[in-house]
Amino acid sequence: MSIHSLQTGPVTGLPVPVLTSYLEKGLGKVRLLSLSTALTLAERDTLEPLSRRVSLDQRETLFSQDEPACSVFNITSGALRMYRILPDGRRQVTGFAFPGDFVGLSMLDRHAVSADALSPLTACRFDRLAFRNLLGGHPGLMMHLHEITGQELSRAKDMMMLLGRRTADEKIAAFLTGLQARYVRIGRSSVTLELPMGRLDIADHLGLTIETVSRTLSRLDRDGCILIVPGGVRLIDQPRLDRMSAH
Repeated sequence: MSIHSLQTGPVTGLPVPVLTSYLEKGLGKVRLLSLSTALTLAERDTLEPLSRRVSLDQRETLFSQDEPACSVFNITSGALRMYRILPDGRRQVTGFAFPGDFVGLSMLDRHAVSADALSPLTACRFDRLAFRNLLGGHPGLMMHLHEITGQELSRAKDMMMLLGRRTADEKIAAFLTGLQARYVRIGRSSVTLELPMGRLDIADHLGLTIETVSRTLSRLDRDGCILIVPGGVRLIDQPRLDRMSAH
């Protein structure tokens, strides 16, 4: 696995206080929680009063590895990169979060990863203790969030399998089709995929070198599987990508 060095020392974004009640704008309630979240409207109504808005600039850090886990976050816009710094200073990108995703649901006492913004980002922050106490009184909501956590664990398991004996082409295809499925769930384009993460991020996520990622994307472009466009890729030969990612 190729895991590249990264210098640390980022700036942590601070929460900006907002009213816990909704702001009426004529067309309905202005919600802080992402409309892309898997929660129902009733579940969002339950959580909204606990939320505070957090805004980050690109490359600012939401939380750092090993610091106390005092909050749970729901991403409302932008994209988040999650990574670990290993004892030898190398970096392993463990995943990416997009609008609707919850971060910190594991309820560990300390963060196992660092998380920073790939682009300007907003999120809802929930105090961890208040969040846990609220779930104790709403078993249905607690079960739904457990299901979401289970989906995250399933994605992590799939990633472990992906890092096994697959070729670079298969890893890139699986990454793109997996990203496509996530974009579909949040209402984004499923043909032209935005790639807020860089080639190095993809390499550190898939256990490849940045050179291999660049060569593989260029080869898939030449072969007509994808079309590299500014800021992302367009999926051209979906059946072939699906076959490659299913190996």
